[in-house]
Amino acid sequence: MEQNNRTSKMSMAERRAKGLLWVDTGENMDQQVYARGLCQEFNHTKATEADKREEILKKLFASCGEHVWIEPPLTAAMGKTVSIGDGTYINSNLTLVDDYEIAIGAGVLIAPNVTISTTNHPMHYKARMHGEMYCRKVVIEDHVWIGSNVVICAGVTIGKGSVIGAGSVVTRDVPPMTFAAGVPCKVIREITDEDLNEFEPIPEEADGSAHND
Repeated sequence: MEQNNRTSKMSMAERRAKGLLWVDTGENMDQQVYARGLCQEFNHTKATEADKREEILKKLFASCGEHVWIEPPLTAAMGKTVSIGDGTYINSNLTLVDDYEIAIGAGVLIAPNVTISTTNHPMHYKARMHGEMYCRKVVIEDHVWIGSNVVICAGVTIGKGSVIGAGSVVTRDVPPMTFAAGVPCKVIREITDEDLNEFEPIPEEADGSAHND
C-alpha cells in the first residue's frame, strides 16, 4: 500500500524516469512542438548551410559534440533527451523516439533509415487505452557502426566498437567489439585485430578524406 501511495504522487516525468507507465502532459507536448519545429527548420536547410545546421542541432539536443554531421531529414520527438559525442556521422532519415534518454557516443557511424526508440507500450490493449507507455534509456557507445534500416529498441546498450548489420532489430544489449545482425539481432562473431588486415590502409600522403557508413 505504501508503495502505491508513493507512485501515485509521482509526476509523469518521475514515472517516466523510473520506467513506470506514464502519459503525455502539456509540458511534454509543448516540447514536442518545439523539437519538431527545429527538425523542420533543419530539414529545410540547404547543403551549403552547414553553420546553420550546427546551430539548430545545438538548440535541439541536450548536447551535441564537435564535428557532428547529420544528413537531413531528421525526426525527433523531444530533442532535449539526446546527447551526441564528437565526430559522429549520421546519414539521412534518422528517427529518434526520444521520450527518454538516448546517448550516442563519439565516432559513431549511423547509416540511412535508422530508428532509435526509448518507448514501448503495454502488450494488452486495456493497459494502453489512454496512450500509456514506458521508457528505457538507449546507449550507443563510442565507435559503433549501425547499418542501414536498423531498429534499436528501448533499453538497449550497444557496446564500444560494435557493428550492427543492415536490417537488424536490436532488442537486447550487444557486447563491445562484436558484429551482430538479424531479426532479432544476435552476435555473429567478435571483432579482433585480425579485421585490421581486411584492407590496406589509405596512405597518409593521399589527398582527401571520406566517411564510411
